[in-house]
Amino acid sequence: MDINNFKELIAPFFWVEHEKSVSVCLNVGEYKTEIFETREEEGFEGNGYDWASLAQVFLEEQKPELINVVKFDPESSMFCAYSSDTAALKTFIIAFKEVCENKTLMLDLFSIAELD
Repeated sequence: MDINNFKELIAPFFWVEHEKSVSVCLNVGEYKTEIFETREEEGFEGNGYDWASLAQVFLEEQKPELINVVKFDPESSMFCAYSSDTAALKTFIIAFKEVCENKTLMLDLFSIAELD
């Protein structure tokens, strides 16, 4: 898969290469807001921390082999995952984006996410 196809596949997430690591980020607030609204009364806002909680559940439930490889560094306005293992982060974001496009599966995972 060439880089342009990869970037299209993971959009609206975006890929950032650093000297010794890679990151994948999302500017929050527009993508899949309806998912976070389902638990708004519990304090979920759809911010970067909420996305990180969802991504952590995703790793635990679907990609446990990546738990110690993919890390999160969210901010209120941005979700960010990073790793020194480029292939592992690509595996994570491709699979995580697939989940995000499956509303039923995303809601199922989000139902067990914990407020950070």
